[in-house]
Amino acid sequence: MNRSDEPPKSEPPAVVAKVGEQATLLGTLVHLWPYIWPGERTDLKLRVAWAMVLLVLAKLVTLAVPFSFKWATDALTGADTAPVQPSNWMVWVIASPLILTMAYGLSRVLMAVLTQWRDGIFAKVAMHAVRRLAYLTFVHMHQLSLRFHLERKTGGLTRVLERGRLGIETIVRMVILQLFPTIVEVALLTGVLLWQFDWRYVLATVATVVLYMYYTYVATEWRIEIRRRMNDSDTEANTKAIDSLLNYETVKYFGAEAREAERYDRSMERYERASVKTYTSLAVLNAGQAVIFTGGLTATMLLCANGIRNGTNTVGDFVMINAMMIQLYQPLNFMGFVYREIKQAVIDIEKMFGVLARHPEVEDRAGARPLAAAAGSIRFEDVRFAYDPDRPILKGLSFDVPAGRTVAIVGPSGAGKSTISRLLFRLYDISGGRILIDGQDIRDVTQTSLRAAIGMVPQDTVLFNDTIRYNIRYGRWDATDAEVEEAARLAQIDAFIRRSPKGYETEVGERGLKLSGGEKQRVAIARTILKGPPILVLDEATSALDSHTEREIQEALERVSRGRTSLVIAHRLSTIVGADEIIVLDHGRIVERGTHAALLAANGLYAGMWNRQREAEAARERLAEVGEEADAPNRKPPALGEGGGGDDVAADAAE
Repeated sequence: MNRSDEPPKSEPPAVVAKVGEQATLLGTLVHLWPYIWPGERTDLKLRVAWAMVLLVLAKLVTLAVPFSFKWATDALTGADTAPVQPSNWMVWVIASPLILTMAYGLSRVLMAVLTQWRDGIFAKVAMHAVRRLAYLTFVHMHQLSLRFHLERKTGGLTRVLERGRLGIETIVRMVILQLFPTIVEVALLTGVLLWQFDWRYVLATVATVVLYMYYTYVATEWRIEIRRRMNDSDTEANTKAIDSLLNYETVKYFGAEAREAERYDRSMERYERASVKTYTSLAVLNAGQAVIFTGGLTATMLLCANGIRNGTNTVGDFVMINAMMIQLYQPLNFMGFVYREIKQAVIDIEKMFGVLARHPEVEDRAGARPLAAAAGSIRFEDVRFAYDPDRPILKGLSFDVPAGRTVAIVGPSGAGKSTISRLLFRLYDISGGRILIDGQDIRDVTQTSLRAAIGMVPQDTVLFNDTIRYNIRYGRWDATDAEVEEAARLAQIDAFIRRSPKGYETEVGERGLKLSGGEKQRVAIARTILKGPPILVLDEATSALDSHTEREIQEALERVSRGRTSLVIAHRLSTIVGADEIIVLDHGRIVERGTHAALLAANGLYAGMWNRQREAEAARERLAEVGEEADAPNRKPPALGEGGGGDDVAADAAE
């Protein structure tokens, strides 16, 4: 038996595919049943069984309520309809109006208690089903390929997950706690009407129920498309809001607050129109339901009133039929509500089911074994790849990265450099050729073991909105605090962290925006050090930094790289002059390879790139010198006690 605090197991891909195919009302209910009746959880199955027992008991008590009302009424009017006759004083006391009135009140209390008890018993079952399916969806999203996540908008995806989770909760609770009890109650009430009255009452009641349900079905189907448009508008507005907030700095840079607000308001305007139509259609539905049921209630009471006039019924029967029909209206009203909610829930989760139905682009092969990464040598053999079949990126790439050596890959923008790191991590599968690590094809090993053997320091480090300690520990979750701090020291960020008021508990903000670029890179280096992989991939790790910070980060990276197989994807050629081999890519092919000195001597593409970068750096230095000379007459030494800033202006002035 699974403990309640253990994470639920994810489903195999075959089950996931089945979910997507059955995103209909019946299919959804069929698929949800294993979560409502989980085979491995005996405690939850007992709760379901006990909830069913309480359901039957509650409905039997519900049927007794109109009878007690009838007997109390007839006792007050003098009619002799009680189930026991007052042949002696004790029975007379039991059948007295006061006792029968008390029985009526107690039966209503018991009905409510049994119903709420049932709901409380079943709550754990319902929420466990919600938790398992939400967990399944979350895990499946992480299993999907990078291509899926690049095509998706974060705001829309989180909204799909949120509405899908709420939709699952609605279906699970409504079916068991509302739909099934309503069917049972309608069936029992129909039998009581036939036994206590005659077929005319049954006919009037059945006609009311059928007409009520048909109207509810037609009106709900009409409202579904309105609801779908409202959901689409809501998702669009939410996506635009999150996208704008994630790009807060860009909005500020271009003074686009008004434009973003107008863009968001246009989406909200569409949502407003769709919402108004949704509520208007709901009012039409509720009004029609009230008219239909009131007609059925009036018909049955007219029949009973006619029976009283003819002497075949009593006033208690009149009260009883009214109470029974009112009680019928409550589950009937819930029936319409349940149908609407379930249909809307299916709409809400159909997109989530679509996500679940999408197969991961990269999957472990059957019988895949863990990667045995000892030395960490890398080999690309005639590797071919294309994001789009009509636009090949890599065209027969072959090279080796010997164990413990550093190989750099350079080339113009769009040459396929970053694609190599994604293929090595197996975020995509290659179209042809092989990628080997220590002689093992990476498609034949598990993805988990492959990624555990590789450490990545990317160009744009994105951090979790948590503490610095949390982000460094992400490299190896079982690391101690001492190991985390040692990794930070090796990455040359420990001193900065300790100067912060909260130290390692400092919050880094959304995507790490509270830290500078250099600080984020050092955190990325620290967590890679903590991970301790035999293979290191540096994907343009310093290209976005200033020269001073770049030198510091480069020194930290060189320390991390010692003794490891390193694949460096570089934009600034000055950072890879010491590489054992430099591979020059152009249009997905290797056009040059060799050491820095050999490539310069060849005077080819690499030499041209090197010269252009050197000229650009020299031009920047000359502009900086001109700016300093122009500003020198206006520059004043800082007042006593003032700081000189990062450029040591005071020292320059003193010199």
